[in-house]
Amino acid sequence: MNYTDQIKSFKEFVDMHHPGWIDIIRVVLGIAIFIKGIYFIHNPEALIQILDNSKISGWTFIVEHHVAFTYLVGGILIAIGLITRIAIIFQLPVFFGSIFCCLADKGFFSVFSDLTFSIIMFALLIFYLIWGPGRFSVDGYMKRDHTMDDMPQQF
Repeated sequence: MNYTDQIKSFKEFVDMHHPGWIDIIRVVLGIAIFIKGIYFIHNPEALIQILDNSKISGWTFIVEHHVAFTYLVGGILIAIGLITRIAIIFQLPVFFGSIFCCLADKGFFSVFSDLTFSIIMFALLIFYLIWGPGRFSVDGYMKRDHTMDDMPQQF
């Protein structure tokens, strides 16, 4: 069995064994990321303070806007399950950087920090990068075979 056959059989296994509650967690993940993006838009000083403590202050303006945009757009895409894996790939560097910014700022064992949020979100993003969006997603809907009879009638 070659590499492409193994990937194909893994995708078939995932499609057959994908419970609905995993899709609910994906939606909650997307909403949480989106809310974090709204928080950074309404409180840019919180993100600027994190970035200043991480010693990348020269890039603060660019990183601030990139992070907020990535959280907002990626959160929506993950929640509805549209191009989920691509949205996750764009989220991973942001959360990876967030983990190290929080480590530099507060330390690993700080209670109720953004570090805990970042680690949990990063782990869930890795999970959904591998597992996929699921049946109850736009990606899952588009993947299934649909005939013209399934399409809603507009007139």
